[in-house]
Amino acid sequence: MKYIFGPVNSRRLGLSLGIDLLPPKICNFDCVYCEVGRTTLLTCERAEYIPTEEIIAEIDRFTDDQALMRPVDVFTITASGEPTLHTGIGQIIGHIKKKTSKPVCVLTNGSLLYKKDVREDLMQADIVIPSLDAATQESYQRINRPADCIALETIIQGLCRFKKEFTGKYLLEILIAKGLNDDPENIKALKESIKKIQPDMVQLNTVSRPAPGRAAQPLNPNELKKLAAKLEGHADVIGDFAKRDRKGGRSVGEIEIVSMIQRRPCTIEDVCEALGAEPAHAGNIMEKLTKTGILCKIIHSGKTYYQPC
Repeated sequence: MKYIFGPVNSRRLGLSLGIDLLPPKICNFDCVYCEVGRTTLLTCERAEYIPTEEIIAEIDRFTDDQALMRPVDVFTITASGEPTLHTGIGQIIGHIKKKTSKPVCVLTNGSLLYKKDVREDLMQADIVIPSLDAATQESYQRINRPADCIALETIIQGLCRFKKEFTGKYLLEILIAKGLNDDPENIKALKESIKKIQPDMVQLNTVSRPAPGRAAQPLNPNELKKLAAKLEGHADVIGDFAKRDRKGGRSVGEIEIVSMIQRRPCTIEDVCEALGAEPAHAGNIMEKLTKTGILCKIIHSGKTYYQPC
């Protein structure tokens, strides 16, 4: 499928069926840690960048197949960019809710929540996870590299407003990268912003995958735990994906593997856990794709990742 991928292993949601609303990479941020790579269109304009009907048609094909649906824990609206830039996001969420009882989660950078139409579009979701990596202008510019049309204070106001209106689960993600937004001033400002926003939970994260062409470096677990303590409240360090008990594995094809890796760099273990693949079979395919120049290997934090060449 073109817009649906997975289910993939999510460290916080379980087995997540991803729905990609934007082609690479339309966004209003150009974050230095983004595993998708550099933003190709830096914009604040909402539009129907991909026909909504095509996305809904893929959702129908997937949800009508019970064998495909069985392992899915959650539908996750995401994008190779910022999903709320797509004007059809509300219609897509509503359609998923009609087709299945599985929860719907939206991953967003939170930058457009100050807009009434965006907030209304997300009201049908069960879980919304916006992000706030910086609360000082200097850190905001360093890590998010935003479009000129997105002011930091406006973002924080939007996050506060959405929390007051949204009845679902509201998780605020903060990603910290070494030397970019871990300075004491930003951490203090983030703590103050969290008190204003009052999310159900703060999920503290760091760089976990290689970002093509970027030098963003992760914090180690102890550093993250210390920062979580400084943020107080409900800050929680995101842990590794809990592996599921399964015997053997199924045979997967090149298209499934490439589709997954196109959206984020993956280890062989990632692919096997996400797709239920047999390790030796998946490994052989990934090595073949590497030899033919479709995939390339990169070492990150001691692990071998595969990404598109």
